[in-house]
Order: sequence, then C-alpha cells, then structure tokens
Amino acid sequence: MIILITGASHTGKTLLAQRMLEKYKYPYLSIDHLKMGLIRSGLTDLTPEDDDELTGYLWPIVREMIKTAVENRQNLIVEGCYIPFEWRDDFDEQYLSDIRFICLAMTDEYIENHLSDIISHESEIEKRIEGFDGSMDSLKAENSKYIEGFKKAGEQIALIDLDHKKTLDMIIKEVKDHMQIM
Repeated sequence: MIILITGASHTGKTLLAQRMLEKYKYPYLSIDHLKMGLIRSGLTDLTPEDDDELTGYLWPIVREMIKTAVENRQNLIVEGCYIPFEWRDDFDEQYLSDIRFICLAMTDEYIENHLSDIISHESEIEKRIEGFDGSMDSLKAENSKYIEGFKKAGEQIALIDLDHKKTLDMIIKEVKDHMQIM
C-alpha cells in the first residue's frame, strides 16, 4: 500500500508520516528531501521558494516511484506538499487501488485559536533551519488553497478544526482499518 500525505505547511504531514512509520513499519519518502537533494546537487536551477514550478518538476519523479513501489508490491509513505490537485489522473485503476490519499488542512478557526501551538510544534519531527515566517493570513490562505483545490478535484480533506492530535489519531485508525480490508 502507498500512503500519500499532502497538505499545507505546518499541518503535521511529517508528524503523521513519522507516526505511521513507527506504527506500520512502512518506510517513508519526504518529497522535501528529494527537492533539496536536487537543488543542492545543482541538477535544477529551481529554489525552495519556487513552489508551483517544483510541483511540476518533482511530481513526475515521485509519481513513477509510486508506480514502481505498487508494481513491486512494496509499502511506502510519500509525504510532502508537491502533489498536484489532479494527481489521480496520472494513475490507472491498478495503481489507484493501492494508494490511500490523505490531505491535511486546518480551518481558519483552528489557525486563529492555535497559532502559537502551530508555531511551537513546527520542529517536532524535523528541526527547521528557518522558523515560521508567515502571517496568520498567509497560513489561512495556503490552507484554503489546499481545501479548495483538492475538493474541486473530488478529494476528501482531513480538516483539523478542534484537536490536532485526535485528527491524526483518527487518520491512523482509518488507515489501519483500510489495511485490514485489503
């Protein structure tokens, strides 16, 4: 099974991937690590700030890695924000049946009521060199972009609206239940 985790910045994508790694022993690929490897190696002129261009650059690589893992009957967690809204269009049903998609996003109310918590947990799994440098409005706008884009594409969104930990716990349980069905 492939578990594909995406969402806005600071939603807990890496935390969720790490928790699933620990619970299910599935390896995970951080698309951010792939991005930085390609940038630092000089294989692209893109920079970490080129988000839209990076999605177009990274997704074809990640997509083919996912296909290879499915074909080889390997489990893999793929985590990162560089997943296009119409990602399903790149897979036939033989692949889609092995992919569990998760998009994390926070509601405006959650951001308003928990901004200090969001910022204080930003380095819980990976130690960020640069901390949160946006505003509450930019965080709301990014989350809205993910919610609107993936909903328009027909995807379900795991909305973080009251309790972040309970939301992640619920997702992990749903994935486990899905694994038992397969």
